[in-house]
Amino acid sequence: MRRPYESNKDGGPKPDRRPDGTHEENDFTPEDNDFTPDRRPDGNNMAITTPIDQAANPTEPTATAATWAVIRDFARRRTLGAIGAAVVVVMIVVGVFAGLLAPYDPLAVDFGAMLTKPNAAHWLGTDAFGRDVLSRLIYGSRTALLVGFGAAVFGATIGAVLGVGSAYFGGRVDLYLQRLMDIFLSFPLIILALALVAILGNSIPNVIMAITIPMIPRAALVIRSSALTIREMPYVDAARAAGFGHVRIILRHMLPNVIAPYLIMLTAFLSQAILAESSLSFLGLGVQEPTAAWGLMLRGAAVDFAEAAPWMALFPGFAISLAVFAFNLFGDSLRDALDPKLRTL
Repeated sequence: MRRPYESNKDGGPKPDRRPDGTHEENDFTPEDNDFTPDRRPDGNNMAITTPIDQAANPTEPTATAATWAVIRDFARRRTLGAIGAAVVVVMIVVGVFAGLLAPYDPLAVDFGAMLTKPNAAHWLGTDAFGRDVLSRLIYGSRTALLVGFGAAVFGATIGAVLGVGSAYFGGRVDLYLQRLMDIFLSFPLIILALALVAILGNSIPNVIMAITIPMIPRAALVIRSSALTIREMPYVDAARAAGFGHVRIILRHMLPNVIAPYLIMLTAFLSQAILAESSLSFLGLGVQEPTAAWGLMLRGAAVDFAEAAPWMALFPGFAISLAVFAFNLFGDSLRDALDPKLRTL
């Protein structure tokens, strides 16, 4: 075995020695005790340079910072949508913490304070039973959100599943499902909801179901149009070639890719559901007394007390209009933000 730093077999000089066998001036050998991998032969420390990939890629922002950046960009580009989103958030907070924010019990009757005008004790006045209008408005937002979110989520979700399934299978399945959707679409939403409530009865779950069913075909048709394009994508063909089942392909490979139209339909259905619930309650086919609901408040004030106590109809009507307007503004801005053609605007 050749020792380190010995001459080659052909007798030639070693790479680090002169032909006469002596070391060069700055040569060093492993026997030097001062030699370390990060030190020069003269004893000075070597400079440690930051790796190129770390220098080129600065520290990535955290998830919270990225989320706030998206929110700020959305508010800057679409101010009206941000205002609508702020109103929606306030409405949700008011509905969730209604028990803490309401100054009175919304069901408490005070015959000594009937039809009291807005004052320091009752900021928005009282109704014909002496119940505080502000407290009933606050609790009415909870009813509106419960019915709105329930009907919108169920309607958009079921419609998305039916739309994607119809686009995926095609053929007779698609034909029969679309003709069934056309039958439901031939009836206006409020008319079909009235018929369903008359059959099912008056209660919050029945009202949610009655509003949900007319929304299903609308969501199915919109999402089906997006799913028809996704069905031809290579990853769907690869999933079929891999032997995956139909349910797995629909739920895992197609549904996640129609999330943009799903969110747009969801926000649009929220305002429609709130308006439909108020309409049904106003007609006496929705939420029943003594539950606090905006439509019920309008029903009790529109005919008998329109002139004597206008605040009974003014404030519930303003709340309904503001909620519907806010959800529509937010939904339109969300559609523009998720549309690839409009993202650069």
